[in-house]
Amino acid sequence: MQYGICNLSIVPLRFEPKDMSEMVSQVLYGDLFKILEKRKKWSKIRLAYDNYEGWIDNKQYLTITKEEYTDFINKPMSLVGDMVEFISTKDNQLMPVVLGSSLVALDFFEHHFEGARIDEKQLKQKIVDTAFLFLNAPYLWGGKTNFGIDCSGFTQMVYKLNGYPLLRDASQQATMGDPLSFIEESEPGDLAFFDNEEGMITHVGIMMKDNYIIHAHGKVRIDRIDHTGIYNSEKRTHTHKLRVIKKII
Repeated sequence: MQYGICNLSIVPLRFEPKDMSEMVSQVLYGDLFKILEKRKKWSKIRLAYDNYEGWIDNKQYLTITKEEYTDFINKPMSLVGDMVEFISTKDNQLMPVVLGSSLVALDFFEHHFEGARIDEKQLKQKIVDTAFLFLNAPYLWGGKTNFGIDCSGFTQMVYKLNGYPLLRDASQQATMGDPLSFIEESEPGDLAFFDNEEGMITHVGIMMKDNYIIHAHGKVRIDRIDHTGIYNSEKRTHTHKLRVIKKII
């Protein structure tokens, strides 16, 4: 088994080993992974954080030893704490890093960072405040940053920034936590899941107080939620059908 670490800001994780393939997620600076298969140009990887799999360009990561991988995994959380910060390389070049990127391998990279950090788990009450950091970020399938994010990438990153791991896709996240019977039982920070006509979980958002929800739909936005689902006041219609609300924390 080989191991790797992302040494660039935002790297696409693709469904197939080719540049034109669908981006299923993103690999951020400092993300760790196992290399499942290596080809001439592409590697199939499994991310350490959520076990998500996909293909990454061989030019966009560094190979590390099993010992280095284990050492980084066991280090305390240290994440970039602002929308965009900068690291300086050993050649004194600046490179942007985005909110939620991991800083555990700075010494390994010989990089220097003086920006805002998040180094400890936060209270559940911080979840919604953190979600506001992504407000108006455009929707991007597979995205995980303020410059483009999908619904489950949004919930995963918000929880990550507060020290709580979530799986990557909405359907995977829906397997976590405890279900609630009524909206009235929910607290800000709980997750609401929505299904399609076939009954498949396809959307997720973060509950707020007073029957509001923040979610990624076109952009990260705030809408009303009721027992039917998400109500978009601009369109004057329900856009998502509620399946279940889960208490993760």
